[in-house]
Amino acid sequence: MPTAREALLDAAFTALAGRPWPGVRMVDVAAAARVSRQSLYNEFGSKDGFARALVRREADGYLAGVERALAGGTAGATGTADPAAGVQDRLVAVAEWTVAAARANPLVRALLTGCWGEKLPAPHPARTFRTVSVCPVPAQRRADAGSPGPAELAAAVRDRALAALGRGRTKEEVADIAYRCELTVRLALSYVVAPAASGEDFARLLRTALSGPSLKGPGLSGPSPRAGAR
Repeated sequence: MPTAREALLDAAFTALAGRPWPGVRMVDVAAAARVSRQSLYNEFGSKDGFARALVRREADGYLAGVERALAGGTAGATGTADPAAGVQDRLVAVAEWTVAAARANPLVRALLTGCWGEKLPAPHPARTFRTVSVCPVPAQRRADAGSPGPAELAAAVRDRALAALGRGRTKEEVADIAYRCELTVRLALSYVVAPAASGEDFARLLRTALSGPSLKGPGLSGPSPRAGAR
């Protein structure tokens, strides 16, 4: 059974599908979630706080999907996983999830592209007298800190890929995985912005690109120093 917070966020997401965020009324969201309006404000502080929580949840949901894709590698006919094929299969799964999530969820699309329209909640961090939110609800304090921008979200995907696929590998192999992950994310984002008619064409193009030799460029960023904290 969902918590009151989750029920309210679900109700807000449903309401957002039918009207722009400025037209979503908190009293209607509370009624749809069968929660009092006072409980809503106790949880989120304000409509702006509610917006930050909703955007933060969708960002977390997208990254959880990335982790599921990275955990779903395939094995060969003998039952033994091929390390190279496993990396490719999992990165393709991440890319396919990214494109599908952006197509189905306007908030995920906005998070990935940075294109926020007037119909969507604003992702700006809370303004406080200190550098951290003073909200007593821990989940809201995290939301009030703001949601990741496109570059930070792409870095979070790369860091998760390295954590999942880089164990037990040499420094050169980890660098190669980082390059291929960067390639995967950039190609996926291009298809988010300009969708293809067929998902099969995208998967074929990505597999072709990932099958090529490593071309680690000088401008490729390394793992984020905060990767372990995400």
